[in-house]
Amino acid sequence: MESRIFTLFLGHCLLLFTLLPSHLLAEERKQVIEPEVQRRDIKQPAIDSENFEVGIFAGVMNVTDFGTNPVIGARFGYHVTEDIFIEASYAQTETDETSFERLSGNIQLLEDNDHKLRYYNASFGFNLLPGEGFISDKYAFTSALFLIGGIGGTDFAGDDHTTWNVGVGYRLLLNDSFAIRIDARDHIFDLDLLGEKQTNHDLEFTGGVSMFF
Repeated sequence: MESRIFTLFLGHCLLLFTLLPSHLLAEERKQVIEPEVQRRDIKQPAIDSENFEVGIFAGVMNVTDFGTNPVIGARFGYHVTEDIFIEASYAQTETDETSFERLSGNIQLLEDNDHKLRYYNASFGFNLLPGEGFISDKYAFTSALFLIGGIGGTDFAGDDHTTWNVGVGYRLLLNDSFAIRIDARDHIFDLDLLGEKQTNHDLEFTGGVSMFF
């Protein structure tokens, strides 16, 4: 009888020693997981989604046979994606007399009011090389080299001429809302002044500022 009681006592002791390490390990794991870490409130930067762009520009425009003169204008664009945008532009310049008019004396090809050139167009742009522009070692700005082209009209010499435009530009974003931009365009249209149609390639170089909203 005593032997049986001793055997039972020994079995309970062995079971207790077997379960004790597991219990202690569970308690240790529980202590590792339970402590609460005080977390900081982090405000994620707001990512703006301005897709509309409005801007003004100025520069020079060379009108074939009518000299190079200042040009001013405005543009309105919509950025469809990060790489694709569409844009509408309007600008005007005042042209000079042609060399023929200056050399011929009293012959005048155009009335004074007809020397003013106005153009308007709708264009499609593609950001070819998006990247960053650097000013010194401290400042980096989002930038993009882009191609652009479209169709519109040119009001010049008393008539409205269908005009294609192609060009290249560079845009530098100063922040989420403002950008500076330079453009080089070729405006292509047919002009008939002396009974012979010629294709004009009027080159334009401009710089401007724009705002996103």
